[in-house]
Amino acid sequence: MANDVKAWLYDILNAIEEIESFFSDTPKQFITYQKDLRTKRAVERNLEIIGEALSRILKHDETIAVTNSRKIVDTRNRIIHGYDSVSDEVIWGVVIRHLPILKSEVEALLNRPEST
Repeated sequence: MANDVKAWLYDILNAIEEIESFFSDTPKQFITYQKDLRTKRAVERNLEIIGEALSRILKHDETIAVTNSRKIVDTRNRIIHGYDSVSDEVIWGVVIRHLPILKSEVEALLNRPEST
């Protein structure tokens, strides 16, 4: 795997872990998330990073398989370009349903033995 791809995978993993850290001292509940503007903005920023890193990976190596990769990149684009149409429910759904899967896939890719 190319070093650039590894770096982007680590960026994704770090962003996911940062999002997880926002809920280490508070309940991981939608209502708590919805009422905390700083956490909402921080989560959105990390989703932007995840989407951009994944976009770069896919441009560099289309063979890397990540579940819902196109939807993740599309979410990043919506956050950036359609900021006024971003719904808390959609972002929360990504955090709860998609990030755990993405984290597992990224960890598996990073732990995959290098072919020689």
